[in-house]
Amino acid sequence: MLMSDNKNQTDIKKFIIKLTAVTFAVIIIINVTYNLIFADKLENINKILLLNKKENIESIKNKIRSELKQGLEKDRILNDEDRLLIYKFYLKIKNEFKDIENQ
Repeated sequence: MLMSDNKNQTDIKKFIIKLTAVTFAVIIIINVTYNLIFADKLENINKILLLNKKENIESIKNKIRSELKQGLEKDRILNDEDRLLIYKFYLKIKNEFKDIENQ
């Protein structure tokens, strides 16, 4: 009887230790997943939603200006695939405007 109680206590201790370890592991995995995947995206969404603040609008304007300046310093702004897509889009719009002029 004494041996059985001792074995049960040992099994319960092992179970509690394993349960605690698994719980901490799950918490850590959820936390790391949240921080790696969702935190940056939520931060960007918050920035977009808070566009009514003047400093956010100014910072976005400044970012667009700096990106435009960097793009103008390059020899070619668009890669070949983008250039082809924009050209096809331009031709399609041009044809639609011809239809309007003919009406």
